[in-house]
Amino acid sequence: MSAKQLSVKPESDVQALILDWAGTVVDFGSFAPTSIFVEAFARSYDFPVTLDEARQPMGLGKWDHIATLGRLPSVDARWQARFGHPMSREEVDHLYHTFMPLQIAAVARFAAPIPGVLPVLARLRGQGLRIGSCSGYPRLVMEALVPAAAEHGYRPDHWVATDDLKAGGRPGPWMALANVIELGIDAVHRAIKVDDAVPGIAEGLNAGMWTVGLAVSGNEFGATWEEFSAMSDDEITARRTPAEAKLRQAGAHYVIATLADIEPVIADINRRLASGDRPA
Repeated sequence: MSAKQLSVKPESDVQALILDWAGTVVDFGSFAPTSIFVEAFARSYDFPVTLDEARQPMGLGKWDHIATLGRLPSVDARWQARFGHPMSREEVDHLYHTFMPLQIAAVARFAAPIPGVLPVLARLRGQGLRIGSCSGYPRLVMEALVPAAAEHGYRPDHWVATDDLKAGGRPGPWMALANVIELGIDAVHRAIKVDDAVPGIAEGLNAGMWTVGLAVSGNEFGATWEEFSAMSDDEITARRTPAEAKLRQAGAHYVIATLADIEPVIADINRRLASGDRPA
């Protein structure tokens, strides 16, 4: 949808949300990418990485994610003990080429929206807000995910893949700024970047936007909806507290549980904008 088609006048100073995908709008717990990284290492080199290790670089473009994963001290030590050298660029390439078809095949299975998100986005659109999006997924994966998410009712006004722009992906601001341009947003401080991982928070900060971290639905909490629903309050607090601390340390202006909780944040940002406040 073009900016010309988005003619509804917003009822707020905030004009747009720029949303991540896995762990933010779809795929509670962000399992589509993490589980496939584990599988790609196993298939390519019969080499084990844990789900927790696979989560640590989340939010980066997937080639960069694999390279960063290979440099984690725990992974690097095992790799060098096994192969006698640090992971090479050629080995990262091989892992990436193994990862891609597995991810394309799997991503539609994780396209269901996070509970409560779609009604909130519908209300915000009714107020004139525009919904942009970007991802650490490359375009080939997004071309499988976007129509799968649309079948569940999620259709952002614009989306950008991590390999769409020559300038690169996260933590740079480029994908977020590409959304601002396409959606015709008046100023970056009228956009909010929402993400469940540290590189996505950095992306929003580097773009000059308000940033909102998600401490329960995404990568840092790392549970399925079914697992979360079965947890006691104490279990939820034990997992949410470090996730929230990590996102705040990354510079998030706000941290909430899931995107379904965004409306009070928008109201507060509107209040701050009206008083002349801007994202630091």
